[in-house]
Amino acid sequence: MVVTAYIGIGANLGDARANVQDAIARLARLPGVSLVDASSSYRTAPIDSSGDDYVNAVARITTALPAEELLLALHAIEAAHGRERPYRNAPRTLDLDLLLYGDERIASASLTVPHPRITERAFVLVPLLELAPAVVVPGLGAAQDYLASVAGQAISQL
Repeated sequence: MVVTAYIGIGANLGDARANVQDAIARLARLPGVSLVDASSSYRTAPIDSSGDDYVNAVARITTALPAEELLLALHAIEAAHGRERPYRNAPRTLDLDLLLYGDERIASASLTVPHPRITERAFVLVPLLELAPAVVVPGLGAAQDYLASVAGQAISQL
């Protein structure tokens, strides 16, 4: 079974823009994954975090990998970029989040899909809607319906 999934990508340490682009390239090379498209890159201020502004994007992939296996592959890409997790929302060289995995709703010890804050962050909604204007968040409805609630969060296309 092939599933369409959306991956949130962000970085604010090192060459954040290059790290985001490299993550997209690495997604395209993952076995069992096909990169369909990637959004533009966006600059955003940290939310519940510190450090420099973030560079964010969203990638749309198709995959035959189970969600948990895809998550492990995303963590391996983060590790290749020296990702450390010293505390919650720490600045990062690279952050990859599994935002949507088909129309599935997953709640396991290691993975929650849809991503629990998908409708609360402009840095996720804006690039997601660039790729898929009519995307529906399982259990929550049209992503477009949440855009007004994040309008106060600064975001600019790079």
